[in-house]
Amino acid sequence: MKSYKQYLQEIKTLLNTHNAKLIAHYYVDESIQKIAEDTGGLVSDSLEMARFGQKQIESTLIVAGVKFMGETAKILSPEKNIYVLDSSATCSLDEGCNFDEFKDFCSMHPDREVVVYANTSAKVKSIADWVVTSSIAVSLVEYLTSLGKKLIWAPDKYLGQYIIDRSGADMVLWNSSCIVHEEYKFSELKKMIHDYPDCDVLVHPESPRSIISLADVVGSTSKLIQASQDSKKKYIIVATEKGIFYQMKKLSPNKIFIEAPTAGEGASCKSCGRCPWMKLNSLDKILSVFADNKNEIQIPKHVINDAQKSISRMVSFREKMLITKAS
Repeated sequence: MKSYKQYLQEIKTLLNTHNAKLIAHYYVDESIQKIAEDTGGLVSDSLEMARFGQKQIESTLIVAGVKFMGETAKILSPEKNIYVLDSSATCSLDEGCNFDEFKDFCSMHPDREVVVYANTSAKVKSIADWVVTSSIAVSLVEYLTSLGKKLIWAPDKYLGQYIIDRSGADMVLWNSSCIVHEEYKFSELKKMIHDYPDCDVLVHPESPRSIISLADVVGSTSKLIQASQDSKKKYIIVATEKGIFYQMKKLSPNKIFIEAPTAGEGASCKSCGRCPWMKLNSLDKILSVFADNKNEIQIPKHVINDAQKSISRMVSFREKMLITKAS
């Protein structure tokens, strides 16, 4: 069994040899997050991972996460070689939004602009008017609604409903969901809150409306991490993938972090909120990433060009929003 120090040295050598940078998502195992940090990479959400990679001088990016994250990195850095650690690491939201079916769905609503979540394939992004992350989805939809726009939203129905509840948007929803966030249980979470009265409940908006109704903070991975740091409570109940606990504990070592329940009384696992595809990432797969040609992300140029337009519109909106908040 290799020590962390051995992995670190071997991975540093690998990155130097291949002129590569490692970027990782908050949901992968904490050992991978730590390796990314200790080798000068980044741990963040999918868009910031891709934007960080875009700014690096290295010609190769290794993405620890799932396939759509590698595709987003390729869209923003088409000249770079992009690798994922496991080509079969996908996402239930991506898988639940088939390109041909979604294209037909959009053609049924020609009067609507198409807004898709970052958790979609490059091909789906290429036919969207806008790509959004959970951190700006509500603000963007509020803006489009103020312009009188009618919208199509894909793929997460729970996040879509949350956006409608917040914005009042006229929005048709694609029917898909995240297999992790969909499993949180209202009655069990309510009991947990009763058992830990000195707590804050942090919930990702991909969760069902009933779970969101119990939250103290609802937001993206980055927002939840910030909220955990800002909280004055001893106990923090978190309804999202447990991989995020690494960052939360690092920032708030004296707080106690608890997984929101995904099962009822008598279950062998009370809190089983794990993404099976994120768990396909490992330190050994970083070391073998270049051994399998399937791990390199390949996207047709025309798909990249079209997807860049919808992502660029989102980035521009986000930057204007940040400037407005700062002024």
